[in-house]
Amino acid sequence: MHRWANDASAFADLLETAARLLRDSPYRARSAVRLPKRGRLLATGDMHDNIANLDAVVRLAALDESPRNSVVFHELIHGELAYDGVDRSFRMLGVVAELVLRYPLQVHPILANHEIAQCRRQPITKGGADSVECFDAGLEWAFGDEAEVAADAVVAFIRAMPIAVRCDNGLMISHSLPADAAMRWFDTRIFERDLFDEDFDGPDGSAYLMTWGRAHSHAQLERLADEWNVRTFLVGHQHAPQGIEYRAPNLVILNTDHDAGRVIMVDLEQDVPDAATLANRGIELVQTGPTQDGS
Repeated sequence: MHRWANDASAFADLLETAARLLRDSPYRARSAVRLPKRGRLLATGDMHDNIANLDAVVRLAALDESPRNSVVFHELIHGELAYDGVDRSFRMLGVVAELVLRYPLQVHPILANHEIAQCRRQPITKGGADSVECFDAGLEWAFGDEAEVAADAVVAFIRAMPIAVRCDNGLMISHSLPADAAMRWFDTRIFERDLFDEDFDGPDGSAYLMTWGRAHSHAQLERLADEWNVRTFLVGHQHAPQGIEYRAPNLVILNTDHDAGRVIMVDLEQDVPDAATLANRGIELVQTGPTQDGS
């Protein structure tokens, strides 16, 4: 049991310290993280509180082996395993915050729509229940009368996360991209500035649009790639039954939250391959550790 798992002050100290490290990282460039052509990166898709897969990701990332090894996480909270309306996925935030403290230049959690929904109190459902309410119930279950202390720290940690990881080798990792139909409201200069409160709110906040978007057109993806100097986009958000999917011309969708969950190891010292090639490099997590039921 983590010492912070039922101690709101310890949990808040952990998340607030991790938030400061995220904001002050030398790789931080306004609303994004910018990684140089150095080392290797393990990219994940949505995690949704899948602890077994998180353990497998950490083993594969091999952060202890080299300071040049790094990992990107997103959509950590609001899992499938809510008992009696209680979602305990705050613990995954705590585990990732511990990783940020231990490897401050190597661990990069990024914003996703479920984190934004929790932060901004936006109703969102998963498995037929309001995920925000279930998460709140988890904080109350763990911290009782001090649940608000923990909730404030969750907001601070989420608000410190970047909207994307942009790699100098031509790869960009984000939770999603704005839908084609929403481009009229989206600020494509989002990486040139810090995020404001209005960016997080629907229907037209730019962080909201970027983490909720689906239905990306060929022309839109080419336009964004040209404007942002990206060769290949790597996102989550959309369900990929086999863990990974390629969408022409330059998009890879990655899931890490189910039994077929996958990750991708990227050599940052080489130019990123095209999306079709990158999609063939998925690593099955089931080969690296136990499944969620421990088998």
